[in-house]
This record gives sequence, C-alpha cells and structure tokens, in this order.
Amino acid sequence: MAERSGAGEGAVDVDEVTRAVLTASRVLVAVSARSLAAVEDRVTLPQFRMLMVLSSRGATKLVGLAELLGVAPSTAMRMVDRLIAAGLADRRVNPDNRRETLLQLTDEGRRTVADVTARRRQEIADIVERLTPERRADLVAALTAFSEASGEPPAPAADEAPGLHPLGWAQ
Repeated sequence: MAERSGAGEGAVDVDEVTRAVLTASRVLVAVSARSLAAVEDRVTLPQFRMLMVLSSRGATKLVGLAELLGVAPSTAMRMVDRLIAAGLADRRVNPDNRRETLLQLTDEGRRTVADVTARRRQEIADIVERLTPERRADLVAALTAFSEASGEPPAPAADEAPGLHPLGWAQ
C-alpha cells in the first residue's frame, strides 16, 4: 500500500506526488535540452555541467572539479581538454601554489553559460506565466519544500550570479 503524506481527508499518496514530480521533471529536462540546442554542436550536457560548476565556483583544481561532478579525474581531464579546444575554458597556474593548475571559464565560456541559462529562464517564465497567481504561489511553496527536503540551495534570482549548485549536483 502506498504511503500517505498525512492523516485525514485530502492527504496525497506518495506515489501520486512522485508521479507529478516525474512528469514535471520531464518538462524541465525538455526545457534544459532546448536551452542547450543552440550550443549542442560545441557542448554536451556533461560538459555544460562542468561549465556551470566553473561558473559558480570560479577557478578550480581538476581533482576538486572531478569530485563536484562525481567523475574520475581522468574523465574530468578529457572533458576539460574538449572545453579548452572549444575555447570555453582554459588552464592557468595557481598563483598560490605554482605546482597546481587551475581550470576556469574563458569569456566565451561565461557567455555560453549566460546564454543557455537565459534561454532556460525565459522558457520556464513563459510556462509559469500561464498559471494563475494562486497556482504560482502554490508552485513556489511546493517546489521550495521539495528543494529543501532534498537539501538543494535556492537558485539565484535573475540578477544574481549562479549559486553553488546550479544544476543540482551538490557535494
């Protein structure tokens, strides 16, 4: 039997909520895919994840970047090499420890992140505009509760820099 989320009338079955979240996640994945379409000839989704991490963290050591992405350092190095070849990232010597190399976005990499994020934000805003003000308030409350339950920090406002975990891959 499915678990109920509370006692009494109107309590929602966990499976019903799970189905609703899965459906919404399909919408968000489609929005994400469309937002990447303009750069898909240069950047894959995993590479874009790396760009987002570099965007939010700034210059980062390869091992730290691999840990944040949950990949082996050799995999991260191959991804970095491709981003460098595409002109989206570069390496520089760590001024605090000359034996270390830091990875960072180029201006083109920052523009790519900003463009994809702006497209994603606009498409989501277009969907949200179709909701009544009451449904918007309900959606904010529900998604905030969902995000808090997962431990995900809030996304930045439109005029703020990206947060620490802009695509949901927390440490």
